[in-house]
Amino acid sequence: MDSDHDDGPAQYASPPCFMHELDPEFHAPLSDWTDVRRWRKAERERLIAARLAVPADVRTAMSQRIAEGLDAVIGDIAGRMVSLYWPFRGEPDLRAWMTSVNERGGRTALPVVIEKARPLIFRAYVPGDRLEKGVWNIPIPAEGDPVLPDIVISPIVGIDPACYRLGYGGGFFDRTLAAMPFKPLVIGVGYELQRIPTIYPQPHDIPMGRVVTEVFEA
Repeated sequence: MDSDHDDGPAQYASPPCFMHELDPEFHAPLSDWTDVRRWRKAERERLIAARLAVPADVRTAMSQRIAEGLDAVIGDIAGRMVSLYWPFRGEPDLRAWMTSVNERGGRTALPVVIEKARPLIFRAYVPGDRLEKGVWNIPIPAEGDPVLPDIVISPIVGIDPACYRLGYGGGFFDRTLAAMPFKPLVIGVGYELQRIPTIYPQPHDIPMGRVVTEVFEA
């Protein structure tokens, strides 16, 4: 799921500004959506590379801390439907936490891309259920009727102080939340290194309700 609708080709006259790599507080002077989309693409690549550079064992430890933070934020999970995700490109791995949710009386689901530029659906999933390859070869439940989660756990590429999430650029996240018949608790999860001063939020961007990193909730 993604927080910015910047799919599609775009042409630029000059390369993006990288002052943010020298000074994290630097905000590039972005005048329109073309500039924002261009900046987001460069920032996305930078943040994913930084995430992948973290040793696997360190990411595992941080994922455990994030799971503990989720428990602290959510509280009693019994009877609640939680949508998670299958970890991709260094994202926090919460599959063990997914198992614990089911053990404690909760239910879990995974998001499924049905069509480009359309909202996601959620299918119930319990560890051990049959999976098949979805978009980007990410595993998805092979069958099952759509469900509506009470809690949506969404991985971030970047996050700003207003809880606006930088995603992969497909726009699925915002379309999905806008289409839901009720507002779930939406929690962005990621690492502290993914905090940025702003994503330059646009009218279509929807902020997270909460954010949890390896230093717990903020």
